Amino acid sequence: QVQVVESGGGLVQPGGSLRLSCAVSGRTFNRLAMVWFRQAPGKEREFVAAISWSGDHIYYKDSVKGRFTISRDNGAKILYLQMHNLKPEDTAVYYCAADLRIIPSTAAMDYDYWGRGTQVTVSS
Repeated sequence: QVQVVESGGGLVQPGGSLRLSCAVSGRTFNRLAMVWFRQAPGKEREFVAAISWSGDHIYYKDSVKGRFTISRDNGAKILYLQMHNLKPEDTAVYYCAADLRIIPSTAAMDYDYWGRGTQVTVSS
């Protein structure tokens, strides 16, 4: 069993930055592919960024490339999402998810372990 807990969300002005964290417990973190999804009100959950257990495979949603960086600390069992130049359209609940796979997937249905999410609001 894997437990996933997100933190670091909040209210930020357009152009600002936030760093989300995702603490994982219950299983060997360095065997898990990790991913960030987000869901805005009235919209479907969408992929944001993913990273393999080794860090060799990293994927981003096109609209966040160059602004967001996904990383992981396998020793501390923490996943990060550093977000810069935030825009109002980045407002959403951000979810961390994990799965035992070598190559991370961008499909939500492929992830078995989910956190409860952390709210990110970008507004002036």
